[in-house]
Amino acid sequence: MSLIITSTMNVGDIVTQYPQAADLFKKYKIDFCCGGNRPLHDAVLEKNLNEDEIVQALNEGYEKMQAMNTETTNWQEVSSADLIDHVMQTHHAYLTDELPMLGQFVTKIYRVHGSNHSELGEVYNHFHDLSKELMEHIIKEDEVIFPLIKAYEAGPTSEKLEEVKAAITELEKEHDHAGDLLKLIREITNDYELPVDACMTYTTTFQRLEALESDMFIHVHKENNILFPRFLNK
Repeated sequence: MSLIITSTMNVGDIVTQYPQAADLFKKYKIDFCCGGNRPLHDAVLEKNLNEDEIVQALNEGYEKMQAMNTETTNWQEVSSADLIDHVMQTHHAYLTDELPMLGQFVTKIYRVHGSNHSELGEVYNHFHDLSKELMEHIIKEDEVIFPLIKAYEAGPTSEKLEEVKAAITELEKEHDHAGDLLKLIREITNDYELPVDACMTYTTTFQRLEALESDMFIHVHKENNILFPRFLNK
């Protein structure tokens, strides 16, 4: 679905259709939860902010998110080096930006709603375990293993290939564990079913957790099913 964000749209509706807008609203202290039922124009005016700048930032962010979700590239036909660069610039960049911000939202709904929804304590624990592991994982890939793969392609030897295969086996195990944590979060939340007392922040958090899961599935698919077999099958 294509969306053009305008200042006449309600703040809450913008976050509903583009959950990451909550980050920008939080930055500018625009209330999208209790104060979500009013036009963006009014919220910006109240804070004496630059309306054009905020609308432009929202649309640019939304278009970037849409581009990630509507890929048409046949990744089987892309070189390993280019696929690695794509994973780093797209999926790793997304995780680097999203995990810290989403962690704040997970913490907030646990703090505010945890007394009435005990499962949020489990979501909090599993998410923060996942976040820590994923950040360590992408640093390892970016700084050690992906350069190792590129070095092998530049000058292949049997010794380098065995090193690459061992590293890939380790990465696949880490992918499996991240997948297990995502499955746990989905089970605990009953497929991200919102309770009747869910506020906008609660809703946004669940939307972004589900979006994180979706991106991870695509991300891991590109590595496990396309990139890694090129070396494991040699």
